Amino acid sequence: MTPGVATEVERYLRTGDSDPHHAAWPGDNFIESARLARGDLESALIAEVKRRSGSWRPPESIRDLDVVTFTRNKIEPMVRGLFSRVEQDVVLALVERSIVFLTPDNIEAVLRKEMRWSRSAWDIANLYLGGIDADLLSEEAPRLVGFSQETTCYVSSAYFEEEDPFADFVVHEVAHIFHNCKRHVAGLVETRRREWLLDIGFHKRETFAYACEAYARILERAKTLSARAVLAGELDDGFGTGDERVGCGEVAEVVRQAAARRNGWKVILGACAP
Repeated sequence: MTPGVATEVERYLRTGDSDPHHAAWPGDNFIESARLARGDLESALIAEVKRRSGSWRPPESIRDLDVVTFTRNKIEPMVRGLFSRVEQDVVLALVERSIVFLTPDNIEAVLRKEMRWSRSAWDIANLYLGGIDADLLSEEAPRLVGFSQETTCYVSSAYFEEEDPFADFVVHEVAHIFHNCKRHVAGLVETRRREWLLDIGFHKRETFAYACEAYARILERAKTLSARAVLAGELDDGFGTGDERVGCGEVAEVVRQAAARRNGWKVILGACAP
């Protein structure tokens, strides 16, 4: 490894940034240099993640988890509430396999797959490390609990330790698929006016995801409208405001309105429309 390559690898591990021109790598053309760069960055990232994670193993409950069944149980009420009857099963078939819980058994394969976008691989590496209380690759690295890429949602093992009664990273990440995924990907008819699974306002996407996760948790815990209203009233106005894209009290207000209706999912969708 030349000094120039070593410097680029160290910069990538520290910041997640890499030279798009791969100038430090040899090669007869751009494609060859890019191939060499990807190999070196990938190997370095995987080696560093393994070093920092040590011998950590997930709890047995996670290792034995049927992820598809678990995911379906979590997101089925949301899909049933947001989509028409003829679309529900098609969308369920797409998203029930969307969740990947990061573990020592799959982290290397995940990083290799996502290295086509080197920054995404770096973010996923930090997501994994943060979930096992290992040192992140950088003090400036965001502390993520979930990360969506196309129709795949990577979720930290910290999911199973979450104590907030209104939080559900699985529902949150799947909610983002609905505005990121085009209808034809799911096998649905796509038109000029109906291009995405759901039409969510750009500046309302995080509000939509936070409202979905809070409302999903309320439905899990309360079976009547009156009980749901009580729980919605307990939702703090600060829920979701750790994300600068969400206004103070915005999520709580949407969820309170949703809890008062039989199909609150449609209320959330309407509140977050373009």
